[in-house]
Amino acid sequence: MIQALARVDEIRSGFASLQEPAVARSTASAGATAAGAATGAADFASVLASVTGTTGAGSADLTTGLLSALPGAQAGTDDLASRLWSALAPGSGAAPATATAPATTGGGTVGAAVVETAREYLGVPYVWGGESLAEGGLDCSGLVQLVLGRHGVDVPRVAADQMRVGTEVASLAEARAGDLVVQRGGKHIGIYVGDGRMIHAPRPGETVEITPVTDASVTTIRRVVG
Repeated sequence: MIQALARVDEIRSGFASLQEPAVARSTASAGATAAGAATGAADFASVLASVTGTTGAGSADLTTGLLSALPGAQAGTDDLASRLWSALAPGSGAAPATATAPATTGGGTVGAAVVETAREYLGVPYVWGGESLAEGGLDCSGLVQLVLGRHGVDVPRVAADQMRVGTEVASLAEARAGDLVVQRGGKHIGIYVGDGRMIHAPRPGETVEITPVTDASVTTIRRVVG
């Protein structure tokens, strides 16, 4: 049994290598599916034989018996491998956990997704008091409110109030994409992009743009998203 456990990863790899991409599976013919199943059984029999020392008819009988003892053996290969683990190692519980990529949004984090949303407004004219494209443009705090609102985050309407939301970030060195960058004592605000830059609606006659930002120009940095 110890030797069998040592070969479980090999069994799982063998089954995984037989799994076709989802699109290919959806268009595969019944003949191709049957051929894949036959190949899978043969490969499993080979691995099982090397573990148990059983060859020929004995190996085939053992393979057939084991597979038939697993309910739903026609399910996906990951599920089948999990049942094989349980069958080979009674009492061991579920198959060993595999690494799973953390859930992300857009470019990797909620903050990155906020930046990508803000980029959609690049080139939109500055309009004082503007908080929607229906008004022909956006002002600095209107841009911030609109972008964060699209991610389910409610913030006040004007920069002087927006500068008090969330938690303070000590410096640009610690800032993350999506943080709010407040300038001129709360009279201007933008969204931190990363690499010492922010996206903002600067002033009348200009459009939403990405520009460099320095600690010397910053009044406060606020974090409102992860």
